[in-house]
Amino acid sequence: MSLLVGIVKRLNDLKETSEAGNEPAQRYFEVNGEKVCSVKFFDKTNTYELEVFLKGENPKTYQFDNIDMIAIEIFDLIH
Repeated sequence: MSLLVGIVKRLNDLKETSEAGNEPAQRYFEVNGEKVCSVKFFDKTNTYELEVFLKGENPKTYQFDNIDMIAIEIFDLIH
């Protein structure tokens, strides 16, 4: 399985988990044991929130309504 397919699968699982509860589901993506970013899915708005962790900087947050676009962003961060 390619890395991009794995990311999309994790994002789909995140969406399914969020639909089952009241709180937005969250998942972390790591490289060599270090958190690179986190993703939350908001069921009410059907959007993903990507929070990127950069050393020495405050986390940056981005909103996505397209699973393909956020998957590409995560791929670029962890690849």
